[in-house]
Amino acid sequence: MTPLSRRRLLAATAATGTALAVVGGVAPTAHADDRQAAPSDLPDLSDLADPSALSDRYADVLDLHGTPAQAYPGDATGNNPINVFADLGAWHAYALPRPQDPLGGFTGPLHLAQEYPWWLSDGLNRLQLTEQGKVLDLAAGGAPRLTSLPGLLRQSYDLGGRLALTLELRFAGNRTALVRARLANGGPAERNLQVAWTGALLRPAAGPQHDAPALVAAERGIAVRFARVRQTWDYLTDGTERFEVRHAAPVRTTVSGDGHRTELAGAVRLAPGAARTLDWAESYTFTDAEHARAVAEADAALRAPDRVAAAGAARWAGYVARATEGVPAARRRTAVKCVQTLVTNWRSPAGRIRHDAVTPTLSYKWFSGVWAWDTWKQAAGTAVFAPDLAADQIRAMFDHQIRPDSADRPQDAGMIPDCVFYNDPSTGGGNWNERNSKPPLASWAVWEVYRRGGDRAFLRELLPKLTAYQDWWYRTRDHDGEGLCEYGATVDPGNAAPADCLAAAAWESGMDNAPRFDAALGAAVVANRSAQGALLGWSLTQRSVDLNAYLAADHRALAAIAAELGDRTAAQRLRGRAEAIDRAVRDTMFDPATGWFHDTDLATGARLTARGRGIEGAIPLWSGTASPAQARAVRRLLLDPAEFGTALPFPTVARSSPSFDPAGYWRGLAWIDQTYFAIEGLRRYGWNQDARRATDRLLTTAAGLGGDGPLRENYDPLTGEGRNSTNFSWSAALLLLLLRA
Repeated sequence: MTPLSRRRLLAATAATGTALAVVGGVAPTAHADDRQAAPSDLPDLSDLADPSALSDRYADVLDLHGTPAQAYPGDATGNNPINVFADLGAWHAYALPRPQDPLGGFTGPLHLAQEYPWWLSDGLNRLQLTEQGKVLDLAAGGAPRLTSLPGLLRQSYDLGGRLALTLELRFAGNRTALVRARLANGGPAERNLQVAWTGALLRPAAGPQHDAPALVAAERGIAVRFARVRQTWDYLTDGTERFEVRHAAPVRTTVSGDGHRTELAGAVRLAPGAARTLDWAESYTFTDAEHARAVAEADAALRAPDRVAAAGAARWAGYVARATEGVPAARRRTAVKCVQTLVTNWRSPAGRIRHDAVTPTLSYKWFSGVWAWDTWKQAAGTAVFAPDLAADQIRAMFDHQIRPDSADRPQDAGMIPDCVFYNDPSTGGGNWNERNSKPPLASWAVWEVYRRGGDRAFLRELLPKLTAYQDWWYRTRDHDGEGLCEYGATVDPGNAAPADCLAAAAWESGMDNAPRFDAALGAAVVANRSAQGALLGWSLTQRSVDLNAYLAADHRALAAIAAELGDRTAAQRLRGRAEAIDRAVRDTMFDPATGWFHDTDLATGARLTARGRGIEGAIPLWSGTASPAQARAVRRLLLDPAEFGTALPFPTVARSSPSFDPAGYWRGLAWIDQTYFAIEGLRRYGWNQDARRATDRLLTTAAGLGGDGPLRENYDPLTGEGRNSTNFSWSAALLLLLLRA
């Protein structure tokens, strides 16, 4: 599949598809392809309505202001305190200065050294205007307006004397940002201006990466070349990366050390009432081939900047229209914030990432890869406004599905790795993880994408891959062959000892440090072997309730896919298997004494109630597995303030549990994915008012959901304080689904 930036333009309005009577409710709709075309291929959009009204409603949904003091973007927790903007899958991003910061340019760029974000500059290309030998004060007429809008960053300056400057930055493709400077003379006299751009590198403070970037003069501006650095956990370059600024008008560039001055070759003369626009493109690429394509991309954008602007406006108008459709007016700014978060975290194909994908967040050092569990949830939300991007996210994970002819892990045929990055171990990557998989929500995600996009070919493409993934679970994670599975670990060098396997099994659940995986509480692993005695992997010595509820839902989603493709026999078989899983979970995992679903001991079948109640016990409501009586018992505890009915619902561990820690990652923090599953579970069993109230509490209590703060990875359930990573994708994706409730 070709990169998104080379596909046809997203239509501003979506076409409605034909309703289908299928499991899951909402009928698919057929949307135009949401790809940004190469500027030279764009349709004529000169008559597109000015989107200023849209911009005014959704200005600054997220605070994107700030200027870094050092190249390393993280604070003490690894989070970048400056929120950034990227689009179209670009691997570089920008922010806005604050009024007290140096003005005239955009903060950055922030660039990814393959897997790790670094500030290349605090502002590499700041505009400087001189008249009669005097540098003009950009704030002479008052404080500038520095604002983010859907799809662009804008700066508006009053230079005094009725001279105005506007700067706009938007992305023209998946490697290139287009910047426009418009000078307008509203005064009675001609203005004669000299124009220059200045800036300097921010170097990493230490290590070989300190010497990696080198600023040089380029044919039409400046360029930064990068030396090869292989710091596995910090900084990765191959020596072929480039950042390049290309101006449309002729310029002269002087480089001195880490700084530059680029001057416009001729003066800008503005008659009264006249205006002049200056355009330049800023591209970041990894390989020589990418650089060649980016040069063409940049030059096409510079030849037709108005068309690039119109195309971006149309695409973002489509995003916003679909994301806010059916959303109450008071929640629409949050919906647009969700879109902006997901789009900024979108990365186009590069390295081992072969399809467009969405990473957990660009704002945290370790999260610029693609995780399976994150992807399934992100795709379901992204499909609301960009179903083709959602489909490609799923493809990005299935690109690395283990094949039957795998030389080193044939027993894992069908498995989806936990996460993939720009580098795998063969190229020095340390973050790539095949030690474990992640919970089986892929079929649900594929079905959700289909419901929004209506692409039947996508279903045909994914059905055999989803089937192979489901088969892998029962081949390598059903220790007793009884139809109930356990989280576990693969045969992998990283799983050399039982403690390693236990850690991998906890990761496979997605709930890394949840109390139910504590070795001190009895968690352990057991080897799984084939009939011939070959080692297949390891299972926890406990059957996990959430895993089997997810697998029941996986069977139902696969049944819906098979039925949609006309295979009624397979659909009936899959529904029958889902019902069998439901019965087993109901009969063995629900504890009447505690009113909750629990994991069970693999050897004895006993429910592991001593480990306390975790939010995983609510997943059987989301999957439709629980009986009505069981659902009523779970509902009581979900709504009880002493259990899961906290100020911000629903913590991952009940308040009554001795392991409850409101700051403890998966030991009590509230995660929006689990809150989503619980709310949808309540709704599935008919408790719509409870679901609405829980959604309202989430939206009013969680910090950053209103105002201009960033969405967070998780939240304190007692106070709503945001914790851990900022600008977190699955929070954004699942909020998009909840906002309509």
